[in-house]
Amino acid sequence: MFERFSSEAREIFAGAQRVAEGEASATVDPLHLLTALARTTGVLTALGCPADELADDLRRVRRRGGMSDADVEALSGFGIDVEHIVERVEQSHGEGALSGVVRSKRGYRPFTQESKKVLEKSLRETVEVGDKRIDAEHVLLALTSLPGVAADVLAQRGIDYLAVRRLVEGRAAS
Repeated sequence: MFERFSSEAREIFAGAQRVAEGEASATVDPLHLLTALARTTGVLTALGCPADELADDLRRVRRRGGMSDADVEALSGFGIDVEHIVERVEQSHGEGALSGVVRSKRGYRPFTQESKKVLEKSLRETVEVGDKRIDAEHVLLALTSLPGVAADVLAQRGIDYLAVRRLVEGRAAS
């Protein structure tokens, strides 16, 4: 299947492995894919989302155990101060205690089921738009179409499935 990937798309999946390793995570999840996509491609910049700002968003989400800004806002409506809770947990258990990272040694990290779904959906999106190779835009289409924290983070930046689809169709037309 990887023979259908452009070099840029291959680099996203290889980069996600490196991101997971850098975080000492035992697995590769969609947030690792999104981080690698932001680092290796300009597709997010083309949609008005600077990679460094997205990286800050992703660090915040990881620190909060996967809670997006929308989740935090919803909980604050009930009087729950998530940032205060995170700070207290980190005081007791160390920085990044809620990140869900299980410290892992170097080596291969398996993709989570959610990441595998991104891979499969990337292929389906490629076929659906009539392209022959899977590119970064198809990976981004998959990330925006599947429910999860990655899609939530992108949506907060105004990047949703329709915006990415318009970008793909615009590039195909030119």
